[in-house]
Amino acid sequence: MENNFSYHPPKEGQPEKYELIRMKAKELAYLLEDQVPKSREKSLALTNLEQVVFWANAGIARN
Repeated sequence: MENNFSYHPPKEGQPEKYELIRMKAKELAYLLEDQVPKSREKSLALTNLEQVVFWANAGIARN
């Protein structure tokens, strides 16, 4: 519980990992924006992509 609700300052090499994950997610977000018609499904896809980035970064920070 303590680990999940604590600040985790970046360690060496982590900022580069965060940036790579954000960059790749942004590429996919632009692809979805371009290819998927405006819809609830598109909104959910983009929201879940944001969650992917969040949880991937949390996985790096916490472990």
